[in-house]
This record gives sequence, structure tokens and C-alpha cells, in this order.
Amino acid sequence: MAGRLGYDGVEIMVWTDPVSQDVEALRRLADQHGVPVLAVHAPCLLITQRVWSTDPWTKLQRARSAAERLGAATVVVHPPFRWQRGYARAFVDGVWRMAGETDVRFAVENMYPWRYRDREMQAYAPDWDPTNDDYRHFTIDLSHTATSRTDTLAMLDRMGDRLGHVHIADGNGSAKDEHLVPGRGTQPCAEVLGHLATSGFDGHVVVEVNTRRAMSSAEREADLAEALAFTRLHLGATAHRS
Repeated sequence: MAGRLGYDGVEIMVWTDPVSQDVEALRRLADQHGVPVLAVHAPCLLITQRVWSTDPWTKLQRARSAAERLGAATVVVHPPFRWQRGYARAFVDGVWRMAGETDVRFAVENMYPWRYRDREMQAYAPDWDPTNDDYRHFTIDLSHTATSRTDTLAMLDRMGDRLGHVHIADGNGSAKDEHLVPGRGTQPCAEVLGHLATSGFDGHVVVEVNTRRAMSSAEREADLAEALAFTRLHLGATAHRS
């Protein structure tokens, strides 16, 4: 579908789907469809705690290996969960060390507090906002900035030239991580893309939208086509797109 719609490449979310965990299967699919893998998202969600390994450092090592073998430029990684205490204590230094061992970028993604009604839980450590720590590269996700109710442009400014990767999506500030088609929520998607187009950004912009509510494959394709058209319109031809 990505190739048919005109996407330049894809980011692989390593998931419970066995194909997402199989580098050779991914390579064959990329060759078959003529769509390169541009980034690998390490399996660091709650649902993927046992994917590849239960050890978080092994997950990052395997994600790096997958990226190198697939020719991907970036490994996207979340901050640790707070209950991963040893991993969290060593995370900043460990990511720097791993980044120094490869040309692949380790881009730490902004997350959000978990909220339920009037309660809020800090689920990530050292912080859900990676700009409060020292990383070589960042990923900014605009659905996550909506969920955390962050000033997106201020976060973008804090990331500066260490911004290595972008997840373009939208949201309305719900406690749910919505991943709407850009332009359908409250996030400054157009402004962010315009900034990337004029700032010398050399990473990838990845459309990361939720199409589970689509009632048909045609509706799903229409959402993905709309997201791509919006991104290209506001980004222009000066940065890579996927």
C-alpha cells in the first residue's frame, strides 16, 4: 500500500507480528515492493515487552542490527518505564554509548504522562520529555505532544539541531494517544513541517496515523493518502518524506 500511494519508504514498528521481527522477511518485502525501510522502531511498548528479549538493552542491540542490515538511518526508542529501574538509571549513558558504535541514529521519542480522569501518572524515566535529558538525537511525535498537552513548537526549539526523526500526526489533547491524520486535530502540524523545510533538517518525516477506525480498505487508503498529501504540501521538496 505504501508504494502504491507514493510513500518514499516506511518505518518498521517491531511488534507482536512475526514478520516485523524477521529482518530477512522485511528485506524481501522491501525489495518486492520497492519501498525501503528508513527507520526501525524498537519494541519498547507494554505489549512488546517479550518481543526479541525481555532485556531492554538486547532489544536496542537487535534494533540497531536490524537497522544496519536493512539500510535504515534511525532506531526510534522510548524512554524506559519507571519500573525498569536499572535500565532507566543507565539509559542516557547507554544510549550515548550505543550511538557511538554505529552510524545509525538512536532517536529518543517524546512520550506523555498517563492520565485517567483527574489523575496523572508519570510512567517514564528519566522523563517522558526527552529534552530534559542529554541525548544525541530526538524523535518528536505530534500525537504525543497533543496527549502530553505540550507546547509543540517550544519542544521543537529545545530539540534544535539534535532533532533526528519526526512522527507526523495530530491530536486533540485527549488522554488517548490519538494519532489522527495531520490537519484534523489541534497540533501545529503545518508550522512544524514548514520549520523542517527551512531549518536544514536532514532526517525523515514519517506519517504515523491510526487507521483502525476506517470502515474499509478504501477509507484506510484515503486517510493515508490525505496524510501524505498534507505532509508534502507543507514540507515541500527540501526534506525526506515517508
